[in-house]
Formats: sequence, structure tokens, C-alpha cells
Amino acid sequence: MVEVSETDLINQVPVICGRTHRSHPFGIFYGDNPLDYSFPLVLLEISTVVMITRIVRHLLKPLKQPRVVSEIIGGIIIGPSILGSNKKFSTYVFPENTEYVLKNVGVLGLMYFMFLSGVKMDLTTIKKTGKKEWYIALLGVVVPLMTASSIALVYRKSFHKELAKSSSIWGVSTTLSITAFPVLYTIIRELNLLNSEIGRMALSTAVISDVIGINGIIVFEAAKQGEVKTTAALWYMISFVVVMTSIFGGIRQSMIWIVRTTPEGKPVEQIYIIAILLGVVVVGFVTDMCGLAIANGPLWLGLAVPDGPPLGATLVERSETIIMELLMPFSFSYVGLYTDVFSMTGLWSSLKPLFFMALAGQLTKIVVIVVVSHFFDMPLSDAVAFSLIMSVRGQVELLMITKPYFTMMVLLTTAMTAVATPFICILYDPTRPYMVNTKRSIQHSPSNREIHIVACIHDQESVAGFINLLEISNPTLSSPICVHVLRLIELVGRATPLFIDHENQDQASEQTSFNSIHNALKHFQEYRGEYVKIHSFTSVSPKKSMYQDICELALAKKASLVILPLFKEIGRTDMREGVQFVNLDVLAHAPCSVGLLVDKGPLRNQPMNSYRRASKHHIAVLFMGGADSREALVYADRMAGSPDVFLTVLRFLSHNNLRDVGMEKKLDDGLVTWFWMKNEGNNQVIYREITVKNGEETVAAIRAMNNEHYDLWIVGRNRGINQALILGLSTWSENIDELGVMGDYVASMDFDSTASVLVVQQQVLRGQERASGGVLGR
Repeated sequence: MVEVSETDLINQVPVICGRTHRSHPFGIFYGDNPLDYSFPLVLLEISTVVMITRIVRHLLKPLKQPRVVSEIIGGIIIGPSILGSNKKFSTYVFPENTEYVLKNVGVLGLMYFMFLSGVKMDLTTIKKTGKKEWYIALLGVVVPLMTASSIALVYRKSFHKELAKSSSIWGVSTTLSITAFPVLYTIIRELNLLNSEIGRMALSTAVISDVIGINGIIVFEAAKQGEVKTTAALWYMISFVVVMTSIFGGIRQSMIWIVRTTPEGKPVEQIYIIAILLGVVVVGFVTDMCGLAIANGPLWLGLAVPDGPPLGATLVERSETIIMELLMPFSFSYVGLYTDVFSMTGLWSSLKPLFFMALAGQLTKIVVIVVVSHFFDMPLSDAVAFSLIMSVRGQVELLMITKPYFTMMVLLTTAMTAVATPFICILYDPTRPYMVNTKRSIQHSPSNREIHIVACIHDQESVAGFINLLEISNPTLSSPICVHVLRLIELVGRATPLFIDHENQDQASEQTSFNSIHNALKHFQEYRGEYVKIHSFTSVSPKKSMYQDICELALAKKASLVILPLFKEIGRTDMREGVQFVNLDVLAHAPCSVGLLVDKGPLRNQPMNSYRRASKHHIAVLFMGGADSREALVYADRMAGSPDVFLTVLRFLSHNNLRDVGMEKKLDDGLVTWFWMKNEGNNQVIYREITVKNGEETVAAIRAMNNEHYDLWIVGRNRGINQALILGLSTWSENIDELGVMGDYVASMDFDSTASVLVVQQQVLRGQERASGGVLGR
């Protein structure tokens, strides 16, 4: 044995000198440089990473770029490709001996991102998925996988030694062919397509694709283990089985017990939330130790969490912001620090095969999905948009291979997603199905036919007002009312929206919170008998896309009116802000007329069973002219058919016909004449006209009416109103976008009235229904 002296050993091994960072400086006034100390340097790195990624997101948002593209570009900016190429920046901001901190926080962010993605993913959707999604998922993975693998085998001799291995070819081909659910979900949510037809189909297809991809990655990792030692692959599979059994056999049962012991409507105890979030780190450590890939364990743990409330929703609510806004930028910085465009210089001959693999895989995937989707009756433009959605990529699909190859994969991933997203927005409009040319309004509904109404309910407080409004709507044997009640619940703790038909008992059992509302509606239906039919539904979806379920239900049921709640109470500000987005979207895209009910007075204050006793209702209509006012008058005329309703109609005319629109005036005169002739002998109907010069006189006339007692004010929203009647009123309106000028005034606190307000917008004809363009449809 040859002995080596310490001096000889030092001479043989390269010595790297670096600065030793102390913790905290005394301050710049003592002559200290904060960057010579570890903690201020970490704070600067955090600030730099978050600030740069946020700036890039802000700049690219007008270009319809998703968050994943902005943050990958932000990471590249920080890395050696741009700012990192400057020696002063890399030396002072990201020195080599502190770079590990940034990378470790990035890996931690990726772990928690995968955990949250698993929490939101619902594997039970696979059982409910139709054959169309199965064909798209299988062919959309298998064909690109075979194409990419074939090209890799042809160019195998040109690959780097590590990448030329069979396991590496399989791993790269798999990542190129799958659609990662975590990436797809975030992009679909940003594009506001979760409730759309192709959005729902994309999520279902992505779940199948991800399951296939996970199995493919497991095969890849086992093969990599077997390349070093044959028994290592065996131990890998044993470790995989043990970890999966522990998570889904033991930990999941504990989580189900937590859900079962948590009282309904109560939050999960804090100790359980902390334990689960800590378990993400523990599972990550175990899987990384066994060679199972550090991101797999958190994903599997997330899949074990029962999605939705109370556990899944609580985990998402309490951790999503800090994970997505603070930790995930470090994950993209980790990607950026490993991405170096200069490392690709002079290596095109070896990079060319990977480029052709990626290009062929993506093009094949797009073509296959377009063909299969179009075969299953999807219009060609929607099929192309759907194929682009299924082709978007992100940080999850990136494999840590050698730097030049990894850099090319990052650039190709960014380019594919950046190009596809704007085209998706151009090709697919989720509101297109609601553009109907059929008149669906109260005014154009035959008086002797059943009227369909969609009533939207956000909470139990809205039920009494809706029931009383339906009661005074005068359902009769010759003209019954069919009400489709839609309970709206914000989607939290799961990725896939739900639309539940409560006549389906299997689905109805999933939502126990609807019971009290359903019972109240059931009692009302029993009282009204054959005059009223009520069908109950529940929509669990994000607030931004909730309007799509409302419009889709109204379209499917051929509704003439959608009734929406609007909250004016100070104590319900949070609910008010969330509802406003939904109301404005429904007003903009509804395939029928829309009514906004401000329930603040006698209609709500009456007991829930007040409809069992005959009571008198005094209703006032402010007819300002235009299509919306005509719709309001016809609806009020329907109410006037009840012997318990007293109706007063006040029509406003401009002085000297100032600013009158000829056609609108003729339509108003015709409808008013019809109304007066029909109710001429009805002592419970009063019709008056008043001439005003401006908005001030209009308000004065309405205030004079308020001296009498009314239970409900009905007014048209906006369209067709003579602007001379509201001159000077729009400057102080608070909710003019929703209620219009006069509706907002009557519903405001300045108008001293306890009566409820119904603001009506008549259906806006926006286009024509599209025909099916699929092969099977033809």
C-alpha cells in the first residue's frame, strides 16, 4: 500500500476558493457590504426572482401568454443565458456557493406544486369518461410516442452517449407524447375554459394521458436503475409498491377518517393540515431516497387526499397562494439557471435528432387529435383548438439531461406553448353556442304555453325572495312555469368542475349542502301543484367561468328568463363582489332574457311559507322605453293576471320628443297600446304617463311615487332608453354596469324604499347557432 502525504494530496486535487458568507451585517454605515452576508443575499435573490417573473408576466399578459411561459422566460433571464452571463451579476447576486439555496427552494416549490395538482386531480373521472376521450388520450399518446421513438432510433448514432441509451430514448419520447395534467389545468384555468365543452374534455383526457405518462416514467426510471445494476431495478419496483401501498392503503384511510370526523360546514383542524403539508416533505425524502423521483411522492400523496371540501379545499385555500406566488418562481429559476443557450453553440449535429424528435412528436399529436376529434362530431375549428390545448407543455415534462439537450427542450417547450395559446383564443370562443337567433324572451313567449325560467341561487338567503317572485309571476294551468334552480358553488380544492342534476340520486348524494334549499323548493312545488315544476341542479365551478354553466342550462332548457341575485347589503360585501363577475358575464352572453333581483324588502321579509296565505302585492313598473322596458312591462302584465297583484305603470316621455328614436318609439307605443287595451277593465291596474325634461325631473317623479307603498319595483336595464330621461344621472351611479342607471337608483340607499327591485334585460340576439361539422354528424 502506497502512503500519500497530505501535501501531495493537496497538490493533486484542484482547490476552489470561495467567499464564506456570514449571517447578518452591522449595516452599510459601518462599511459592511450586505452581499457579503448570507441572509441579506438570500433576501435579495428572493426579491430578484419574484420581481423579474412578475414583470415578465405583466408584459406578456396582453399577448395572451399563460403564466408558465412567462415564468420560464423569467427563469431564463436570471440564468446564464442573459443576466447570468454578466460576471458581476452572477458573482454578487447568484454566487456559486449560494446557488444551491435557490435550486433547493425551487425543488421544494415543484414538490408542493405537484402535491396541489394531485389534490385537485380526480382519478374517478376516468370511470365516467366516454369513448371519445379514451380514443383521443390513447391515440394521442401512442402515435406520437412511436413516431418520436422511431426518429430517435434512426438518429441514435448522432446522440450523446447518455441520451443514446434505450431508457433515455424511452423517457424523452414519453415526455414528448403525454399531456401533463398539472400544466394543462393551470393554462385552461387562465384561459377561462374550465366550464367549456373542450375544457372539460381536455381535463378528462389529460387525466388518462397522465396516468399513461406516470406508468411510462416509472418504466423509464426502472430501466435507468437496471443499467447500473440489475438488482437495482428489482429493488426500485419493490420500493414503488411499498410506497404506493403506504400512501393509498394507509395515509389515504387516515385522511378519509379526518373527513368523516370533521362536522359538516366546519373547517378541518389545523393540526391535520400541518401534518399533511409536512408529509409532503417526508414523502419527497422517501421517494428520492428510493430513486422514485422526488416529484412523484408529493403527487401520489396529493392524489390520496379526498378532493373538494372539507380537506382538499382547506389544503388548497391555505397553501396555494404562497406556493404559486413565492415558491414556484424559484422552480422556474432553477430551470433558468440550468438553461444556457451558449452551451448549444457548435452542437447542432448532435442536437438535430432531438429537435426532429420533438417536432415530429408535437405535429403528430396535433394531427392525430384533430382527426379523432373531428371524427367524433367536433367542428374542425374546435378540433384544432382542442389539439393545441392538448399540446401545451410546461415545467413538469422537462427531464434533467445534459445541459445542451435540456436547453433545447426548454426552448421548444416555451415556443410550443407560447405559439399555441393565442391560437386557442382565436379559434375557440366558449360563448359561441349561446349566440342564438331564436327569440327567447317573456315578450315573445306565447301566453298559453309553459315558460321556462333558470333561477340562480348562491346561498340559502336567496331562496325566499325567489320563491315569492315565482309566486307573484302568476303560474296558471294554461301557462305553467318550469323552474330550473341552479345552486352556484365556487370550485375550491379540485380541478374538474361539477354539474349535478339532483334528479339523479347518485349525483345528488355528493352535495348534502343543497338539502335545505331543495326542501324549501319542494314544499313550494307541492303547494302550487301542477302550476309549477321545479328541477334542481348544482354547479361547482370557478367564479370566472360560472356563467358558462348558467348559459348552457338556459340554452338546453330553452329558457325565456334567467333570474340572478344581486346583493346590496353592507354585511354581504364579499358575496357581492364574487356575484358581480358572474352577473356581468351572464348579461353579456345569455341566450335569453335576464332579470336581476335585488331582494331587500317585503318579498324577502315574509315567512318562507307565506305563499300559503293569500296576500296582496303592490308592484310598480317604470317604463323608460326600449327593449328592456318592453320586456319588463310584459312580465309585469303576466303578474297582473293574479287577483292578488296591484300594478302601477308609469311611462316617462321626453319633453317635445327630444332624443326619441323613431323605431323604438313606435315599438313602445304599440306595446303600451296593447297593454292598456288588455287591462282597461282591470281596476287593479293603473297606467300613467309623465313628461320630463331631464334626469332630475325623472327622479322627482319616482320619489313622488315612493310615497305610496310598493313591494316590488320593475324597471328595464339599459337598451333603448331615451337619454334625455336620464340626463345627469349616470355620474353618481354605483352599479350602473349591472343594473343600469334607473335600476341602480331605485335599488340604492339614496332611494328610501324597502321594496325589492327587479331589473330586466331582454334577450340580445348575437348571432346564429352553429351546426355540427363532424364526420358522424354529416
